[in-house]
Amino acid sequence: MSQQKPDADQPSLTLVKTEDYREGYANSVQVRMSVWDFQLVFGTMHQSSAEQVQVENFQGIYLSPQQAKALLNVLGHNLQQYEQTFGPLALEPHIPQAGGPVH
Repeated sequence: MSQQKPDADQPSLTLVKTEDYREGYANSVQVRMSVWDFQLVFGTMHQSSAEQVQVENFQGIYLSPQQAKALLNVLGHNLQQYEQTFGPLALEPHIPQAGGPVH
């Protein structure tokens, strides 16, 4: 793989973690939108019985429509690379929720 020279017209990028930075695992993501933004609500889904599923939401992130589209593009690209390396992913069956969020 060839390395590209940094573009002289582009500023350098430094990534810094803030004091409140945290990582978590989510197996539930709800997407909400308005005319101004998208909101991603991350949670952990637990099924305690055949009749009961509980989602514990722990983080909500707001994105501009432009940032949401950029996220869609980068996730799509990375999923393609993942599937080329490890094989196709199948989506698990989900429990339909009338009028509820999409997981």
